[in-house]
Amino acid sequence: MKICLLFLVCILVGCQSSDLSLHYENRHLTISGESIPGKKLKVLYIEAYCRANSTDADWVKYTVIKHKTKVIKNTADEVVLIDEVSDGVVVEHVISLDSIGVNFAISAKNTSDKASEIHWAQPCVQVGDFTGKGKAQTDDKYVYIKDSFIFLDGKAEFMPTKNWAMEARYIPGQVWCPKHVPRTDVNPRPLSDLVPTNGLIGCVNRENDMVLGIAFEPYQELFQGVIRCLHSDFRFGGLKPGETKTVRGKLYIMNGSIDDLVSEYETDFPEHLK
Repeated sequence: MKICLLFLVCILVGCQSSDLSLHYENRHLTISGESIPGKKLKVLYIEAYCRANSTDADWVKYTVIKHKTKVIKNTADEVVLIDEVSDGVVVEHVISLDSIGVNFAISAKNTSDKASEIHWAQPCVQVGDFTGKGKAQTDDKYVYIKDSFIFLDGKAEFMPTKNWAMEARYIPGQVWCPKHVPRTDVNPRPLSDLVPTNGLIGCVNRENDMVLGIAFEPYQELFQGVIRCLHSDFRFGGLKPGETKTVRGKLYIMNGSIDDLVSEYETDFPEHLK
């Protein structure tokens, strides 16, 4: 009777079972599962820790702050990483699974006696295979963006969005800067003049019956990158000596529609509805 009741509840509320597993190696977090289009999803984690005043700066010579990663735990259910950033900040990442994706709990502490210049960081989610537009399917590196979306004026808009920016220090790509972040402090790729409604970016699979979404709080920018990737990059805003700041994030991998994704996202990130 209990099993039948649980089955009925799952039908009514849309429960999802998870066959996902985690593995971290060589700066890449891999999420594997038979239910994922392409059977796996890779995240360059962390691609970079970044300074402010980055929109028109040299990426290598100025923006990126070097770091080293120590793997503390690396199991199918949980990955724990410690990043030692060159300016004295220590960042702990606790990465875990649930039934609809991957959770990120991040804590950064400035262990030095000087203010840290870390303003934001980049997890790079590579979605080519998820959309059915990976290297094995097409040589076109950017066709996947037609299956990718952000939210403008409260509605999901597929890319390329209107007023697609074309000029920047580095091209191609597209950056959307939220109103709470200075436009001088984002990725040096073409910067849209459109302001996103929220911090959610995502894509759909080929059959349009699964959806992927990425969100962090606080967030710095949304970014469509150049290696078949999507970003919701997270924000620190600098750290004073001895200061600790926390960030939380979610990578959704769900059966269903964009509306289903939005429902989960609004529950997890109520701050983004303000």
